[in-house]
Amino acid sequence: MIQPEVIENLLRGGIADAEVRVGGDGEHFQALVISPAFEGVSRIERHRMVYQALRAELESEALHAISMRTLTPQEHEQEQKAG
Repeated sequence: MIQPEVIENLLRGGIADAEVRVGGDGEHFQALVISPAFEGVSRIERHRMVYQALRAELESEALHAISMRTLTPQEHEQEQKAG
């Protein structure tokens, strides 16, 4: 069983300047990934970047499922202001 901290570290290492928050039950996880690397990048490409950072864990089935929100710092700030 993989721990949320492992996923957080992999995402921080795989996506430039990422702020990462991961929660989950050991099999199914939810991730919030905030990075300037997402600027000008489509949602599909952002998700591909996350999957690439987690590729080994997904292929080995150590990680079964992850849902994600991928935001630029500006998008995250706007969400925080909107409440």
